[in-house]
Amino acid sequence: MIKFLLWCILLVLCWPLALIALVLYPLVWLLLLPFRIVGIAVSGVLELVWAMVTLPARILRYGHSRA
Repeated sequence: MIKFLLWCILLVLCWPLALIALVLYPLVWLLLLPFRIVGIAVSGVLELVWAMVTLPARILRYGHSRA
C-alpha cells in the first residue's frame, strides 16, 4: 500500500518518471528473484545446521526433565 501511495505522489510530481518506474519495477523484481530463492535456501541450510548443533543439548534437557 505504501509503495502505491509513493507511486501516486511520484505520478503527481513527475509523471514520466512514474511511468518508467511502473515499467521497470516488474523487471527488477524478476532480476532479483533468483537472489531471493538463494536466500531462502541458505536460510534453510543454516537452520538445519543450528538444529543439528543444538540437538545434543535438547536431548539432554529432555532426558533430564523426565528423570
